[in-house]
Amino acid sequence: MRKMSRPSRSFLVVTFAVALAALARPVFAGPPLLCHPFDIGSARSLPWGTTGDWSQGSPDYDLSHLTADTTALLTATTPVVVRMETLRRAAIYASRDRAIAANLLSRLSERTRGGDAYAWFDAAYLTETLRQIGALSYSGPFRDSAPQMAALVKDVDGLAMIDKALLLRPEDAGLEFAAALINADKNRAAYTDHARRARAGAARDELVARNIGMVQH
Repeated sequence: MRKMSRPSRSFLVVTFAVALAALARPVFAGPPLLCHPFDIGSARSLPWGTTGDWSQGSPDYDLSHLTADTTALLTATTPVVVRMETLRRAAIYASRDRAIAANLLSRLSERTRGGDAYAWFDAAYLTETLRQIGALSYSGPFRDSAPQMAALVKDVDGLAMIDKALLLRPEDAGLEFAAALINADKNRAAYTDHARRARAGAARDELVARNIGMVQH
């Protein structure tokens, strides 16, 4: 009987590399900023569909109101998790029309000139959510719009903006929670660090506590 040959060295190296890559980042069922709606309790946000599909907003929503409606909801006292859900919905709506997406991104970017931490956060979170839509060219709802969203944010550094927000509001559990999700598919070490700080501060933020299960240990 012919003896089975041992795995080649190159095969073992490739297998080991694949295994390391799998361990390098947390596992999510889909884009972490998009496909898991956040629990915001009774807080106000943009209107949404009732089908339970994370990608389907209200079919009657007037996109021409998106920038005004979104900025009106993102007040100085709006909790971070409510901002996250509002911007998740806004990004999905905006992906239907490149001009509207560009207008919303421009408006949120302009608001950072005031130096407010949450303004930096809003611009960062919209940028990175649109970037994740830009990677969904294989997905039916976003097949046509994905390349446009990718092009819109290709030169915008959302990570630098979220870092700026955290510098202005250190130990903010909501910002740490958002930063963890933003880094989930980018930087394992940063993800782990932000997730740890978010869990540590969850007791001080009810909405972070409701959603903290979305970040892994």
